[in-house]
Amino acid sequence: MRLGRRKVRIETERLTLRPPMHADFRSWSALRSESTEFLTPWEPAWSVDHLSRKSFTNRVYWAQRAINGGTALPLFLIRRSDDMLLGAITLDNIRRGPSQAGTLGYWIGERHTRQGYMRETIEAVVHHAFNQIDLSRIEAACLPENIASRGVLEKSGFKYEGVAQSYLQINGRWRTHVLYAALRSDRRGRTLVGQA
Repeated sequence: MRLGRRKVRIETERLTLRPPMHADFRSWSALRSESTEFLTPWEPAWSVDHLSRKSFTNRVYWAQRAINGGTALPLFLIRRSDDMLLGAITLDNIRRGPSQAGTLGYWIGERHTRQGYMRETIEAVVHHAFNQIDLSRIEAACLPENIASRGVLEKSGFKYEGVAQSYLQINGRWRTHVLYAALRSDRRGRTLVGQA
């Protein structure tokens, strides 16, 4: 099943997960700006115009095309109690055919960490991917020293699968990542935090 042109909206206990809109620019740029030091050690290097309106507009158009084409599901985390943007999650690189898989990436503003928002989000997106998009495998990768990211993946049902050398350029350098996956029919045993 392709994502198609339908509106994608996922409701969790505290959040609405929906695609980015042009009206989100100010809150997105403010949150990214205030969380720069917190986010940059874990992300690809930001372009010079990363926080510009033009760059954000391109991001919104990319999100619309990706959803319509069934290649990705980029969503913003909006807290319903005050309509505040907390972060974003993207189910990207959606592959059909024999693999039925996708790759998960996410970020959250520094002041919203350690409140369970990302775990709530990951679990909802994985459930949506398995039950609405008909995927069978969701992959995620993070830096070995990113204990918070590893912890949220493991608490959300992802299992450690191994190491990928020079997997992504993070903050300007090729970095090795640890690999995790969640399977729709998972018969694997539990794994321990800190394996690598």
